[in-house]
Amino acid sequence: MGVKEFLDKSKVKYKVTKHKPAFTAQQMAAEVHEPGKFVAKPVVVKVDGEYVMCVLPASYNIDLKALKKQLKAKKVEIAKEKELGKIFGDCELGAQPPFGNLYNLPTIIDKTLDEDDHILFQCGSHEKAIRLSMNDYRKLVEPKVMEFSYHVAS
Repeated sequence: MGVKEFLDKSKVKYKVTKHKPAFTAQQMAAEVHEPGKFVAKPVVVKVDGEYVMCVLPASYNIDLKALKKQLKAKKVEIAKEKELGKIFGDCELGAQPPFGNLYNLPTIIDKTLDEDDHILFQCGSHEKAIRLSMNDYRKLVEPKVMEFSYHVAS
C-alpha cells in the first residue's frame, strides 16, 4: 500500500505539494520553501543485519556511533542503494517516505524532528512532497524516539 493510500485509509489530513525534482531532502526543503528542520529524511540502516528506518531532519546527519550505542548493537551501517531498491520497490530510488511500518521496518525518529508540529516528506517521487501533522505521523507510525543526529552547518 502506498503512503497516500495509507493516509487516506487512516482518515488524516495532509497536503500534497508538487515541486521541481529534488534528489535530497535538503533540496526538497529549498524547493518547497520549508526550513530543513521540518523535512523528514529517512535513512535505512542495518543493525546487526536487520533493517531499521531512521528518520531525521534534512539539515542533520546521522550519528552511527550514537545509534549503535543506544541500540546496544554490535554493528550499524547504512544500507546500500541496491538493498533500498528491493525494500522500496514502489518508490523512486531515494524518495522513500518515512513510514517504515509500510515496509515492515521498525522506525526510529530523531528527537529534534519529533519536537516539531509537522513534517514534510517525499512520498515515493522526487517531485511530490506531503505535509502532515507530527501528531498524526506519531499515531500512524509509532516510531521510537532517540537522539542520533547532528546538525550540518550550512
